[in-house]
Amino acid sequence: MIRIGLIEDQLLFRKGMKAIIHEWTGMKVTLEASTGVEAVTLLKEAIEKPDVILLDLGLPTDKEPALNGIDLTIHIRSAYPEIKIIILSVHQHEDYISHLIEQGAHGYLVKDTDPEEVREAIHAVTIKGFYLNERTMYAIQNGLSKKKKSKISLNDTTYLTSREKEILDLVCRQLTAEEIAEKLYISVKTVNGHRNNLLQKTGVRNTAGLVVFALKNNLVDVDRYTL
Repeated sequence: MIRIGLIEDQLLFRKGMKAIIHEWTGMKVTLEASTGVEAVTLLKEAIEKPDVILLDLGLPTDKEPALNGIDLTIHIRSAYPEIKIIILSVHQHEDYISHLIEQGAHGYLVKDTDPEEVREAIHAVTIKGFYLNERTMYAIQNGLSKKKKSKISLNDTTYLTSREKEILDLVCRQLTAEEIAEKLYISVKTVNGHRNNLLQKTGVRNTAGLVVFALKNNLVDVDRYTL
């Protein structure tokens, strides 16, 4: 059973999303909050933490103390690194999307997304560690193209090994560790070891961050991937 947290200030949307989730086999909503401060309190008190949190980016900040969606993402990633975060937002701006992924979010969906894709995203972050659809990948790529490239170049073979680059390419294709292991004829433990090395060498927060890193260094051609 995948435990879901809903952090959303619009009551109608939150209750509607909860009703939809409870129709899906193997998922249930175990935590609801309407503000960032309330979410922090409930997470601290919860005996069983959510496995995945659907987080509204536009949480109210008109009262003190207040935490917006970005603040709460950073807090959850720091205090509960095992929880996966999927942003649900009305914002489609490229800077919002790339910034949230770099801050540790595991996925980003706009609120007009089909509910079936939300279910797919929940399964993906649970199994693969992240979910970036084609829309999000293009947004990140377009946003990054306007900024200065990362100072780290993957063309420097002393920085990443050829195997690490190979693993990174397959991660960007959203293969699981098991699928990568089967494709490369290595163990899952070895795959996870290479992935951990990639996280340390690139300094990113999670697997989704590796995709952003690859985009920064022009390693990913979005058109190559069927997401």
